[in-house]
Amino acid sequence: MALSQSKSTKMGKSRLFRIFMIVGAVFMILLIIIYWDDVGASNFYLHTTISGPHPSRLSPQGRRDHEKKVEEDKEGSFLMDIDAFVNQFLEGTADPTEQVRGEPPPGDPHNQSSEKSEEKFVPRREWKIHLTPIDPEKKQRQESRKQLIQDVCSNRSFLDFPGKNRTFDDIPNKELDHLIVDDRHGIIYCYVPKVACTNWKRIMIVLSESLLLDGVPYQDPLDVPQELIHNSSLHFTFNKFWKRYGKFSRHLMKIKLKKYTKFLFVRDPFVRLISAYRNKFDQENEDFYKRFAVVMLKKYSNYSDPPASVVDAFAAGIRPSFSNFVQYLLDPNTEKEMPFNEHWRQMYRLCHPCQINYDFVGKLETLDEDAEHLLRILRVDNVVEFPQSHRNRTVSSWEQDWFANIPLEYRKELYRLYEADFKLFGYSKPENLLHE
Repeated sequence: MALSQSKSTKMGKSRLFRIFMIVGAVFMILLIIIYWDDVGASNFYLHTTISGPHPSRLSPQGRRDHEKKVEEDKEGSFLMDIDAFVNQFLEGTADPTEQVRGEPPPGDPHNQSSEKSEEKFVPRREWKIHLTPIDPEKKQRQESRKQLIQDVCSNRSFLDFPGKNRTFDDIPNKELDHLIVDDRHGIIYCYVPKVACTNWKRIMIVLSESLLLDGVPYQDPLDVPQELIHNSSLHFTFNKFWKRYGKFSRHLMKIKLKKYTKFLFVRDPFVRLISAYRNKFDQENEDFYKRFAVVMLKKYSNYSDPPASVVDAFAAGIRPSFSNFVQYLLDPNTEKEMPFNEHWRQMYRLCHPCQINYDFVGKLETLDEDAEHLLRILRVDNVVEFPQSHRNRTVSSWEQDWFANIPLEYRKELYRLYEADFKLFGYSKPENLLHE
């Protein structure tokens, strides 16, 4: 009898233990499912661009700080939706150069130990002490440029141009390909060809560390190989968001546009056209010759069978004139076949200033001052310097000579084609070219 009760008791305990194990396992499974649903999916879509540099690039102290931050993030990551997650992560990142890199603050004793580490690459500090404030005149210049854009965009009766009144959501993804994003420093740069974009792309490559040499990021913009500067794979642009983030892409663009510092550089529209012509058609360029020059020669220069290569064409003294180039731009059939090439497409069509509220508007005419001012605002002036250009830059004083053989009616029509760029970016109407 006693033996029977003992067995019964043991069986009861064993059954109770199994029940507890099953309940515990179910609880853990539910917990994992809930955690993944709230946090894992968000991290899957977002960690690659908003998490800062890869931990392998950080110093030992930086990695420890990074791991600690990851653990803290996990504890508070039970967020209800993607909006809350992104805003929580980015909220308050007023100085991306201090928060994203994961470097110890100035004076931190760990600073010295990280500098003495045996790693190949130790990032330089991205802060610089300035004894004098930014020149008030430069600040006012920026405010005036930004206010002018706002006034032109908001005044519907002032000047109408295609796309003026659309929203950011209305812009096709393929038209966002000039907005380069640097998540490490919280920067968005809209590049405009023929407006110092080669040097600004060099700087973006250095800041984003998107190009390595023997495992070490380039630190001097001038060291970046010329043939790689315009390689699209080195620049993370808005039009690439869809492939990486899917349905979250447009939302993430808006978050970054709100949080990051956005800048562009512009130039006198007519001078930019002259520069584009000189660079692409007045010099041997096989690609532009076959894609555009041959068309111009056939349509506007009466060459029914122009040479097959640019070398042969130049050897025979054959090339499209600047007048042919203007005719090509004014021909209504040109854009029916394909949109303007980026080198002569209107600047507002590349950068969408009526839909994007830029924080800094630089001009080629004040490039040196504006570049120094911008790098200081971005707090990266201790990391990079804007390269000095020694090339033969096209200047506005050449306009009269270049347009001398362009019929007056063509000049007026060309101005109307680029009038929005003149008005938005504060360039005076070239009256001397538009009157006899």
